[in-house]
Amino acid sequence: MLRHLTATLGAGRAAGPGGPGEAEVSRLLVGLASPDDAAVYKLSEEQAVVLTVDFFPPIVDDPYAYGAIAAANAMSDVYAMGGEVLLALNVAAFPQDLPLEIVQEVFVGAATKVAEGGGIIAGGHTVYDPEPKFGLCVMGLLHPQEVITKAAARPGDALYLTKPVGTGIIVNAHKAKKVHPEHMAAAIESMLRLNRHPVHLTRRAGVHALTDITGFGLLGHAYEMAEASGVAMEIEAARVPLLPGALEYAAEKIATAGGRRNEEYLRGRVSLPEGLPPERRAILHDPQTSGGLLIALPQERAPELEASFAAEGLSLWAIGRVVAGSGIVVT
Repeated sequence: MLRHLTATLGAGRAAGPGGPGEAEVSRLLVGLASPDDAAVYKLSEEQAVVLTVDFFPPIVDDPYAYGAIAAANAMSDVYAMGGEVLLALNVAAFPQDLPLEIVQEVFVGAATKVAEGGGIIAGGHTVYDPEPKFGLCVMGLLHPQEVITKAAARPGDALYLTKPVGTGIIVNAHKAKKVHPEHMAAAIESMLRLNRHPVHLTRRAGVHALTDITGFGLLGHAYEMAEASGVAMEIEAARVPLLPGALEYAAEKIATAGGRRNEEYLRGRVSLPEGLPPERRAILHDPQTSGGLLIALPQERAPELEASFAAEGLSLWAIGRVVAGSGIVVT
């Protein structure tokens, strides 16, 4: 439903009294008319601002890690557009009786992760809510001619992924008290890892299109990129990297409501092989928190990308290719 609502809003309305004029609207380089990972507004010929917001309930027990993961997740949208984080504002909702030291740890975790990403926390807003929620509104900067979107993948491009998938299923296994500690630790480590430097390397290699993998899962975000670019994508299921334990928990029927919604939305848009095991199908649709980057770049630049990631000790997996057509084909 949110996708349909976004499309409807993106159609826009004529500016009324006090509304934005044509000059202001023309400065919106990326907005509702072409939904992407963040909004981009042109300030001058040399500078544009990137803006995004994201927040969610706790997914881990440690309040410091919760704040840091929420920050990494929110900043990822700025990085996915090619920007650098400048400022962030806390967006928080906490129960009135939550101990102050827990709230402080959430804020410290977020501030530390934002500092690691090159930005600063400049304030925020907090309300009382029985269910805790936390995230950030993040602002970044980039050159107007250097915006990276999900709408420029081309037939012949290679597809790469920078993080394994399965965080949603592993978090749900944790909630069900069925997770192995080492599996949860690996998922947390992945969610805490920033996408900032991988974007630097991806840009140098001549990226065509880029997006980060979050709530719509790998297949959902791949479909968004394919649709926006007017192409099709072939993804090899066996090449998609998985977090330790994800396949095991999926086989135990531990799933997420978000994953089921993703699969329902993509029915008819994604072609899955008849013999694909149900647990692997579930993981491909699994919503991610602070997931990796899906990269489309010219095949001839692939060796350069692989070499740069290997030299920096960063993970990278080739998972498929861009072809002419529409939709997603999983093989």
